[in-house]
Amino acid sequence: MSTADTSRRDPKAGAAEREQILSCARIITPHLLLEPGWVAWRGDAITRIGQGAPPADPDVDARGATVVPGFIDTHVHGGGGGAFEEGPDSARTAVAYHRRHGTTTLVASLVSDQLDALESQLRDLGELVRSGELGGIHLEGPWLSPEHRGAHAAQALTPPLPGDVDLLLDAGSGVLTTVTLAPELPGGLDAVRRIANAGVRVALGHTAATYEQTVAAVAAGASIGTHVFNAMRPIHHREPGPAVALMERAEVFAEVVADGHHVHAAMVRQLADNPARLVLVSDAISAAGQPDGTYALGGLDVELRGGRPLVAGSCTIAGSTLTLSEAVRYCVGPVGLDLRQAITAATATPAALLGRHDIGVLAAEHKADLVVLDADLKVRGVLTAGRWEPEAEMAPEDRVSTSEAGPVRAREVTTKEK
Repeated sequence: MSTADTSRRDPKAGAAEREQILSCARIITPHLLLEPGWVAWRGDAITRIGQGAPPADPDVDARGATVVPGFIDTHVHGGGGGAFEEGPDSARTAVAYHRRHGTTTLVASLVSDQLDALESQLRDLGELVRSGELGGIHLEGPWLSPEHRGAHAAQALTPPLPGDVDLLLDAGSGVLTTVTLAPELPGGLDAVRRIANAGVRVALGHTAATYEQTVAAVAAGASIGTHVFNAMRPIHHREPGPAVALMERAEVFAEVVADGHHVHAAMVRQLADNPARLVLVSDAISAAGQPDGTYALGGLDVELRGGRPLVAGSCTIAGSTLTLSEAVRYCVGPVGLDLRQAITAATATPAALLGRHDIGVLAAEHKADLVVLDADLKVRGVLTAGRWEPEAEMAPEDRVSTSEAGPVRAREVTTKEK
């Protein structure tokens, strides 16, 4: 862990098998606030956590720092020049990039493509899920509304025919976690039931569904809103559309891309104040962390200009260059969420979305995934499965819009929770 205000003893041989201890100014999880605090781990699992002075001299003295659970990104296409659709090697590049920025669990999102291509991508990435390098795979398409396709190739879109659904469910057996679809398409509700009955979570997005159609899809088994507000029928006072139907249901996980470009801060606040459970996602593409230029996404050319990716020759947003650490800072700053609320939306809530009980919270017997944040909520160290990520200190300029507020600093944590 590279940081100016954090010291660490030199690791010894076999250190991974002995208990190691980190002390810090405070530890934040959805259910605990420890000031000061310490956390201990052995191998890839947390052994104990406590408040006050650590039980022994710490291996890491993160004085002045805040420690939180590792971030969990359930909707991400790539980063650092790597794209999940391009195979395992490129996927590992993307994973490494996001891990350096504090995201310790990633669900690889695949954009719409021909069925045989998606089948191949599912099988190729399956090995990374089984090895623990990925937390699962998300199919964002091809069963999307042409009217709200966003950065998805029109020729790849198709209604969800039962045979096609079964083909991709079979290819993704044991590794496919989520499927985004438009429920108003012919066969849409049947597809929702078919996918949910297979144990895969159904997300509603890229959709022209009405309020009533969305309510019916949730009743049929859908439980996630894909980047709510974006690429869906807009809110209208006589036709509320999918966003309102999703926001008002406590059983729904509502994704939001909190970067100051996709959604206005006021709309993020609306999501946070409604019954649906807020989930921060990056929706990042391979261009994240890369210089301006031309990149590819699902067969489309994407132009990155000033850190904002657009489908070439259009004003259509094509994913983002966001990291979850930036999303947390944006939510605490311009949006004005409580720090614990923002951290929960990047940790415990996405863990619940995935049905995972070993991540998202710092507690004994959970994975030793944590992030060390400084007073400005910048990442200064990342522990993944008990091992420190190399080059975890990052000081690039923020790519999120902060025009609605001044510099983001760690606020006093309250007990306010969503």
